[in-house]
Amino acid sequence: MSADAPNPVQASRSDWMGLLAISLGVSLVVVDFTIVNVIIPPIVEDLDISSLDAQWIQESYAIALAALLLVMGRLSDIWGARRLFLLGTLLFGVASIAAALAPNGDVLIAARLVQGIGGSIVMPTSLALLNYTFQGPDRGKAFAIWGSTIGAAAAVGPLLGGWLGEISWRWAFGINIVVIAMIVAGVMKYLTEAHTQRAALDVLGAVLSVVGLGLLAFGLIEGRNYGWWESTRESGPLGISFGDLSVIPVALAVSAVALVLFLLHQARLTRTRSPEPLMDTQLFSIRSFSTGNLATLIIGLAEFGILAVLPLWLQFTLGYSTLQTGLMIAVVAIGSFFASGASFGMAEKTSPVRLVQIGLVLEALGLLVFAVLARSDSSWWIIAIGLFLYGTGVGFATAQVTNVVLVDVPPRKAGQGSGIQSASRQLGSALGIAVLTTTFFSVLASSTVDRLKDSGAPAGAAEELGKAVGDSAGAAIPALAADPNTASAADAAREAMTYGVQINGYTCAALLFLGLLATFLIPKTAAARPSAEADPAEAGAGREAGTPTA
Repeated sequence: MSADAPNPVQASRSDWMGLLAISLGVSLVVVDFTIVNVIIPPIVEDLDISSLDAQWIQESYAIALAALLLVMGRLSDIWGARRLFLLGTLLFGVASIAAALAPNGDVLIAARLVQGIGGSIVMPTSLALLNYTFQGPDRGKAFAIWGSTIGAAAAVGPLLGGWLGEISWRWAFGINIVVIAMIVAGVMKYLTEAHTQRAALDVLGAVLSVVGLGLLAFGLIEGRNYGWWESTRESGPLGISFGDLSVIPVALAVSAVALVLFLLHQARLTRTRSPEPLMDTQLFSIRSFSTGNLATLIIGLAEFGILAVLPLWLQFTLGYSTLQTGLMIAVVAIGSFFASGASFGMAEKTSPVRLVQIGLVLEALGLLVFAVLARSDSSWWIIAIGLFLYGTGVGFATAQVTNVVLVDVPPRKAGQGSGIQSASRQLGSALGIAVLTTTFFSVLASSTVDRLKDSGAPAGAAEELGKAVGDSAGAAIPALAADPNTASAADAAREAMTYGVQINGYTCAALLFLGLLATFLIPKTAAARPSAEADPAEAGAGREAGTPTA
C-alpha cells in the first residue's frame, strides 16, 4: 500500500503507520455508536427533547450505518478505498461539528444521520485497505490490531461519555475533530490507493439494498418501541400509521421483499456482468467467505448485547455513577488490548480460526460469570473478572473472524467482501441487541411484578410499579428507594434487574457456543494458514506499482 513497501509480502513501517490511521478511523465509528448511551440524559435536559427524539438520536446513526454498508463497499472498489475512506472521515468530521453545535433535537438527529453515513463509508473501506495492504504473517497481526480496536472502542465510549458528560455533552462530539485531523494526516502521508475499477454502479441494486437493509435495521432496533405486532404508539415515524397494526411488521415485510429482489437481481448480474453487480454472488462460492460470514452473523448476535444493558444494571442496581460505570466497562478495553498483544505474537504460529475459537470460549466464560455470580450487591472485582475475560475474547474473536472471512477474497473485490462482512456483523449486532434488550426489559417488568406479589403487595399496585420500572429501563429504582413506602419495591426491582442480566448472560453464552460450532464449518485449508493467498500476483503487482489498477 505504501510507496516504500519492500515487497508484496512484508509490511513496511509506513504500512503499520497507515494501519494506525485506519484503526483510529474505525475507533471513531464505534465510539460514537456507544458514547451516546451515556450522554443522552444531559442532552434531553439541555435541548428539552422528547423520549422519542432521544431514541432517534441513537438509532438514526445505527440505521444509516447498516443500510449503506454494501453500497459503500462496492464504491470503494470503483472509486478507491483510500479516497473513499478520506471522504467518509471528513464527512464524519463535518457531522460531528454539527452535532456539537446543535441548537435543537432535529439538528442533532440530522447530524447523527450524517455521522452514520460517514461511518458506513469508513468501516468497509478500512477493511478493504487492510486486506489489500497486509499479506503473509503480518496479516494476522494487522487484523489483531484492527479487531482489538473495535472491542476497545466499544468499551471506551461509555467511559469517554461519562467523563465528557460531566463537562458538557457537546464535547463528546467536538473531541472527534482532533482525532479526525490525525487520521487525515496519517492517511495522506502513509497510504496510497488500492485497486480501482472502471465500472458503473448498479443503481437498482443500491436502492434495493439500502431499502432492504435500512428497514431491516429499523425493524430490529425499534420493535420494542413501536410494538412487534400491535402498535404501542399512536403513530410511527413521520406520522405513519397502520391503525392497530404496528409499523414494524410492515417495515420487515417490505425489507424482506426488497432483499429477495436484491438477491435475484445480483444473481442475474453476476451471470451477465452488465453492469457489475453490487454484490458478486460468486464470492459465496468461496467457503471461507460464506462460512465465515455465517459465523460473523451468529457471533454478532451475542457479542455486544450485554453492553446494551450492563450500564443500566451498574447504575440503577449497584448505584454506580456515570463515571464509575464508564470506568468499569473500560475493563473490556483492557482485556481487548491484552488480547491484541497476545494475538500479535500468536498470529504467526496459530491459525486465525483457532484464535477466533479461543476468543469465543473466553467471551462465553466471561458472560457465564454474570450468569452465575451476578447479585444485586455484587463486588466490583467479580464484575471486573467477567468483563476482562469477555473483553479478551472480543479482542481475539472480532479481529480474526474478519481475517477468516476475507482471507481468500481477491484484492480487486476487497471492497465488496468487506461491505458484506461489515453488514453481516452490523445486522447480527442489531438483531442481537433487539432480542436481548427486549428479553431484558420483559424480564425486568414481569419479575418485578412477581416478586412484589410474592411479598404480599396487591396485584394492581404490583402491576403499576412493575410497569413503571420496565418503562423507565430501571431509572425509577432510585426514586422508589428514596421513599420509605416504596423501598421494598426498589429491592424487588434490583433483584429483577439482576435476574435479567443473568438471563442475558446465559443467552449470550449459548449464542457464542453456536458461533463456535459455526467456525468448524470453515474449510481446513483456510483455517490452517494465517495469510492471504488469493490473487497473489495481482496483489503484488498493485503494491509494487503503488498505483491504481483497472
